[in-house]
Amino acid sequence: MKIGECCVTEAATEASRLHSEADDWIKSLILKSQKAKEFAYCPYSKFRVGAALMAHDGTVFTGCNVENACYNLGVCAERTAITKAVSEGYRNFKAIAIASDLDEQSISPCGGCRQFMREFGEQWSVLLSKPDGSYIEMTVDELLPVSFGPDDLKKKRTPNGST
Repeated sequence: MKIGECCVTEAATEASRLHSEADDWIKSLILKSQKAKEFAYCPYSKFRVGAALMAHDGTVFTGCNVENACYNLGVCAERTAITKAVSEGYRNFKAIAIASDLDEQSISPCGGCRQFMREFGEQWSVLLSKPDGSYIEMTVDELLPVSFGPDDLKKKRTPNGST
């Protein structure tokens, strides 16, 4: 055996095949987010963003950013994809892939999108990608630690007006 070569066992080959198949859905989701980016309407910032959201049953919803002359009325790609999914009855998600034209770094969701994602759970995957398809995988909880969510509204509170 030469240095740099390794023996491949049957178990290692099987593990590699399973890992590759597991990665296929991630690669596909990232490609769909890159395709969604092409539809971005961003005449002001020129900053295209696409998102592809996967429900647990494998259904994928895509979204892109849509800007508005009244800047604060723009909608991010992540919120577009989530809103599309919710409008079709989906509430539980496996992952969301986010794509942009940033070449040197992965795209990260804004604070508003992090909170919007948090509404639908803390432990689903967020894939922060680059144009070459490489990505960083994080959970919603990792992106927005110590967050406020739907369960907080059910917690015991002091009566109105008391101290």
